[in-house]
Amino acid sequence: MLLIIKLFFSFIQVGLFSVGGGYAAIPLIQEQIVNVHHLMTMEEFTDLITIAEMTPGPISINSATFVGTRLSGIAGAVICTVGCILPSFIICLLLAYFYYKYRKFSGVQKVLAALRPAVVALIANAGFSILMLGLFEADKHSFQWDDLRVVELILFLSAFLILRKFKISAVQIIFGTGVIGTLSYILIFSIQNFFS
Repeated sequence: MLLIIKLFFSFIQVGLFSVGGGYAAIPLIQEQIVNVHHLMTMEEFTDLITIAEMTPGPISINSATFVGTRLSGIAGAVICTVGCILPSFIICLLLAYFYYKYRKFSGVQKVLAALRPAVVALIANAGFSILMLGLFEADKHSFQWDDLRVVELILFLSAFLILRKFKISAVQIIFGTGVIGTLSYILIFSIQNFFS
């Protein structure tokens, strides 16, 4: 029961402070679940974020649902999802009322414009953390260049270039790199076992 309450209030905070959409919620979820409460390792969290990214729907809600399911089953999924949605729901109702009443006011546009750089910084921070974990199996503060994972680097660069040049769907890129990465590691382990 204590875990359920802790999850609910953690995701209330995530829902309350993740300004700018789903990707902005990822560093907040990481902070609450991995860093503050130590309910998951960074590796487990990254795996859940990857699954949340691949499934339909907003990534923040998917992440909340997957984290809740992992930590406390169906009840955890419901509590985390409701906790993540509730602040946005209440704030959206209030903002919709005030926005339609005061939308001509220039101060409203200035506030929205001022929030954009913070949202970009939150998304960049989350992406960089996941990239460091994928390439070095470490967070951005403790990585060593000797730990660079070459297969992951090649897959990342290839996926980035293909995505930018050919505008292929991100889902196809994720699926393709997953298949190629799995086959690469099967081949590497087979060669290592053959020579050992």
